[in-house]
Amino acid sequence: MDRLHRSGLLWAFVGVLLFSFSLPLTKVAVGGFNPYLTAMGRAVIAAALALLLLGIRRVAFPAREQVRPILYTMLGAVFGWPILLALALERTTSAHAAVIAAFMPLTTALFAVLRTHERVSPQFWWAAGAGTGALIVFALSRGGAEGGDWIADLLVVGAVISSSWCYVEGASITRVMPGWQVISWVVVFSLPVTLPASIIIYAATSSDYDTTTTEWAALVLLGVSSMYLGFFAWYRGLSLAGAAYGGQVQQIQPLLTLLWSALLLGEVVTVGTVAAALTVVACVLWAQRTRRLVVAPEE
Repeated sequence: MDRLHRSGLLWAFVGVLLFSFSLPLTKVAVGGFNPYLTAMGRAVIAAALALLLLGIRRVAFPAREQVRPILYTMLGAVFGWPILLALALERTTSAHAAVIAAFMPLTTALFAVLRTHERVSPQFWWAAGAGTGALIVFALSRGGAEGGDWIADLLVVGAVISSSWCYVEGASITRVMPGWQVISWVVVFSLPVTLPASIIIYAATSSDYDTTTTEWAALVLLGVSSMYLGFFAWYRGLSLAGAAYGGQVQQIQPLLTLLWSALLLGEVVTVGTVAAALTVVACVLWAQRTRRLVVAPEE
């Protein structure tokens, strides 16, 4: 594994660390906000930061050929994942959603292969499948499946597909545009929808909720961390390590989410959590090692 690849994995891990707060913070936020407002509001907060940074750095408007992948990324990152996740977490727990989201690294890798034609070895798929399987077995063995219903599960599945797609689409233009600019333009392009939608939804639903300071803080943190800063590190990691391989670091995200759920929401963390974490880390390392086994095609 070369130095550039290791650096990419480190950046990807920082992104995953920030993303791992998304489920528990969303669970807290939907207690005080309409789920659609939670999704729209986090994007507005991120866009405010993006406009400030783009202005300070005097970044030029994206080239015409870059607009389409930015819009595709926007559909998944701003609307698909946040909305579907918020709706699901009205019906289920953060821990249960983390179980369903465990297959995200596989969907990210699949989209990466289809979209960017990355070449991966059969061992890569075995390692990715083993890591995902370990997460599912762990979660079911501790009763995680009791926290949801089939509608919530389908919503999380849709959220995962949306998120995986936007990860790969966004990463596809980090070759010509820094990752922080990609996510900045993503949330800025969404403002004509997210800003008026947030105002309208808040005006129509604020009387239905007795929002606490904690719930406001969760919404702000979602906008700053999960919706914005996390992508800075994540896209840099995917651009350096490759979307299929860098995406496998995401295997660790469900276990981190369970940890934050324990600290923020009172979930019990058992010894099995540590065992599962070690198993998943081993599978991630296995997946990374298969990179050197891929032979470049002959010209």
